[in-house]
Amino acid sequence: MTKPIRNSAKAVIIHNGNVLLTKNQDSTGIFYLFPGGGQEKGEELKDAVVRECMEELGAEVEVGDLLTVREYIGSHHEFARWDADVHQVEFYFSCRLRDPGQSFAHAANPDEKQIGVEWVKLQDLPDMRVFPRALCKELSREKRPPFYLGDIS
Repeated sequence: MTKPIRNSAKAVIIHNGNVLLTKNQDSTGIFYLFPGGGQEKGEELKDAVVRECMEELGAEVEVGDLLTVREYIGSHHEFARWDADVHQVEFYFSCRLRDPGQSFAHAANPDEKQIGVEWVKLQDLPDMRVFPRALCKELSREKRPPFYLGDIS
């Protein structure tokens, strides 16, 4: 049986030239993701971002504009061996922390592979294992109008 298409709401939190990412580890090493996750039935995307940031960062966020939409069709990517039946539509929102000076020691429900939270310099993103990589390129632009990424890594 095929899995249904899943919506995911993600936060892009930029402050002083840095972006806030979850730090994760798998069998090949450290990788970074934008905080966020699956939308629950009856939940608006903006509310999913707020909930997911509380779970993964332990932080309250204010949700701004939609920045981009990305599709992830697992069978088309490097993780096809275990993600072949995954089709996810990801909505990336510009967000800001309600308390920019807070620590991130109180994540309520971090993801299975999550080992921390880290501010990363925007200029360092191209040299790091960050998913999706194509979004990192767009974040380095001076002006970032809304855009559609499609099915990319």
